[in-house]
Amino acid sequence: MLDTPPVIDIFAILVVIASILLLIYFAVKTLITSNYFQKGINLYQQKDYAGAEAEFRKVIAINSTNDVVRLFLGDVLYQQDRIAEATELFQEVMRRSPKNPEAYLRLANVLMQQNQPEAAKTNLQTAQKLFQKRQPEKAQKVAQLLAKINAKSA
Repeated sequence: MLDTPPVIDIFAILVVIASILLLIYFAVKTLITSNYFQKGINLYQQKDYAGAEAEFRKVIAINSTNDVVRLFLGDVLYQQDRIAEATELFQEVMRRSPKNPEAYLRLANVLMQQNQPEAAKTNLQTAQKLFQKRQPEKAQKVAQLLAKINAKSA
């Protein structure tokens, strides 16, 4: 007569199998996302902005919470003279992650190009404060840029 395994053993085996399948799923998802992101970066460096945009949008479709990709997508849109869309993406990152200095810095760049120096200065000041805590060398560079802007407007 065969012994049947206890229900607890079967449950434990199912939990282990489910865990392994989840790990495989997330590993594949991460690998695919990473490939799209890297391809987008390569296309951006080659100035193929439309191609880079497509790759970054694929990453966002897979991982909708990735603000770094949103910043790169905003850069790509800006390079394509789609200023309003780029501005909206930078502002979206600022709303989602108000302590992300890169979003303020990128938006300030757009505002300077649109001849809005006061709004740009406000964003640069925020970026400088945020950089000060973790990247003081970047905060110093932003401070130098602010000094140049102030000297021009004086």
